[in-house]
Amino acid sequence: MPEGFPITIYHNPGCGTSRNALAMIEAAGCVPQIVEYAKVGWTRPLLERLLSDMGTSARNVLREKGTHAAELGLLNGQVSDDEILAAMIEHPILVNRPIVVTPKGTKLCRPSEVVLTLLDRLPDQFAKEDGEVVRP
Repeated sequence: MPEGFPITIYHNPGCGTSRNALAMIEAAGCVPQIVEYAKVGWTRPLLERLLSDMGTSARNVLREKGTHAAELGLLNGQVSDDEILAAMIEHPILVNRPIVVTPKGTKLCRPSEVVLTLLDRLPDQFAKEDGEVVRP
């Protein structure tokens, strides 16, 4: 990682989008700090800071697919962000991924190519797991 250009990826190794974003970072010659949030969990201050830095709400990063969001009643439009945040802390998998933080900003990198907007250098080209070639 270049000095002065730290990169943190909140990563789920079981997610193809997250794996592709991490691989793009590494293909650019960067060595990110990898946080496997499903293992280490979230704190309220960290989630609040990430959401603030992204300029979004907890509802907008709530992962529905492959989670118990519906069963927990979180998809109801009447559920507050505070309730969603509490559920995310209790069930870390409810946070969509990957979230990448660099000096250029903080973004939910879906699709994975969004990560390229956060890097200070780019790979020449990159092939995703499914073979799709990304030309920065």
